[in-house]
Amino acid sequence: MPNVIESQTSDGGFARAAARVSAGVAPSSRKPKRSGLSLGELAERFDCTVQGDADIRLTHVSTLEDADAQAITFVANARYLPMLASTQAGAVILSPQYAGQSPIPALIARNPYATYARVASVLHPVPAAQPGAHPTSVIGRGVHLEAGVSVGPGCVIEEGASLGTNVVLGPHCVVMRNAHIAANTRLVARVTVCADVTIGERCILHPGVVVGSDGFGNAPDNGAWVKIPQLGSVRIGNDVEIGANTTIDRGTLKDTVIEDGVRLDNLIQVAHNVRIGAHTAVAALVGIAGSTTIGKHCVIAGKVGIADQLEICDGVTVMAMTAVGASIHKPGVYSGAIGMDEVTRFRRSAVRFRQLDEMAKEIRALKKAPG
Repeated sequence: MPNVIESQTSDGGFARAAARVSAGVAPSSRKPKRSGLSLGELAERFDCTVQGDADIRLTHVSTLEDADAQAITFVANARYLPMLASTQAGAVILSPQYAGQSPIPALIARNPYATYARVASVLHPVPAAQPGAHPTSVIGRGVHLEAGVSVGPGCVIEEGASLGTNVVLGPHCVVMRNAHIAANTRLVARVTVCADVTIGERCILHPGVVVGSDGFGNAPDNGAWVKIPQLGSVRIGNDVEIGANTTIDRGTLKDTVIEDGVRLDNLIQVAHNVRIGAHTAVAALVGIAGSTTIGKHCVIAGKVGIADQLEICDGVTVMAMTAVGASIHKPGVYSGAIGMDEVTRFRRSAVRFRQLDEMAKEIRALKKAPG
């Protein structure tokens, strides 16, 4: 096999790291010792207040039920407060209103759930990837790789692509021609980034994600379909996370755009020319049709279907299984789903739904009838 590093930049550090991988020298497989942090150190780092012993050392997060003396847990809902009496946790994260009910040391935080997420990230960091290129990877001509890049087994990077500092490609990822991935972004495994796609910094793309495949563009002609070339691309901002097997289509003429801080769950379809605003979260099994714009700070719940060429303003929440067939111009919570019912009663209701127009006419006629 030819030396896959030959087509790279002259970054000697990357080349040396790649040589170590090729020689079979892998990072240590031993489980690292957890030194942890004290409650006081966590409080200082996350701008919280300590109640109780600030020197207690914590190495991991856990549930209230399963915690041990080195674990920190959290309570964000009052119904779990009684469990504090029996938990074995070393400390708990609480809001100020519940601080007086804790029999164990506590980290007092304005937002316990968000603080828990930050603490968990510190106590359970993602293992550092080994810089370099696995010998089974294939790297094309003119590829630009910054320092600290890690290319896993079976990866393919096509000509003209560029990967920023500390980018990680897990096993069997594909980065096609002229795609650009910015610093500290991680493709977990089997992610496909198609030609000319741009991905920002600190993004996470989970297994099976496809970014930049052709949009569903077809023109009808005499009972057949003529494929419309998809000439745009996809632009993804910074700090975006994309769940497993989610697909984001490239634009027809202009780009599909995912703005900073967006969270996409698993199995989502984002069609061509869609724009999703910053810090919007979309749950699993949502389908967003072409040329629709979703604003910032929206929440789209599971199995929502959104029709094409709509506009959804900032600050909208759409409840699960809603069919969005018209634009939404006012922030708020929207739902179009019918709740579960016993099947025979639901069937009777479904029949009556079809009779609503006739019933409405009869009611109007009765209102107009004399005396």
